[in-house]
Amino acid sequence: MIGQIYHSSYANQPNQTQELPMTTSTQIQKLDKVLYTAHAHTIGGREGRSVSDDGLLDVKLAPPKELGGMGGATNPEQLFAAGYSACFMGAMKHVAGLKKISVPADAAIDASIDIGPIPAGFGIAARLAISLPGMDRAVAQDLIDTAHQVCPYSNATRGNIAVELTLV
Repeated sequence: MIGQIYHSSYANQPNQTQELPMTTSTQIQKLDKVLYTAHAHTIGGREGRSVSDDGLLDVKLAPPKELGGMGGATNPEQLFAAGYSACFMGAMKHVAGLKKISVPADAAIDASIDIGPIPAGFGIAARLAISLPGMDRAVAQDLIDTAHQVCPYSNATRGNIAVELTLV
């Protein structure tokens, strides 16, 4: 059974596509140790507010106009895009340290999270456009591919949603 389609590609070159096995309930990864737990309290769902327990995150939520909402506030897909891209950057820096290489200071990730219907309701897909200016393209691609194996968001989504990583 095939799960997530993982695209890893250079800009302006054909995608290199790997089919990854579907995750089943018997393959759930348990944490060896909890290092940190984030807490947020949400009221009103997509038309509400989310606040972290330390108060550093306090966001009004509203569905985007494309989903029939009024817009004017953030939405879960934007929060996921910010979280995944920040986490992936951290994973690249971690892997770079292990490989004794440096992530360029001006490295950037543009994350896009798509939402749409699936047979059982709604689903999302993720696209990360990763810029590593000045880095050798083969080294950069290897860094991206390795980071995708250790990033918590990548591990959480593997086998569940389509994820496309593109070196731009």
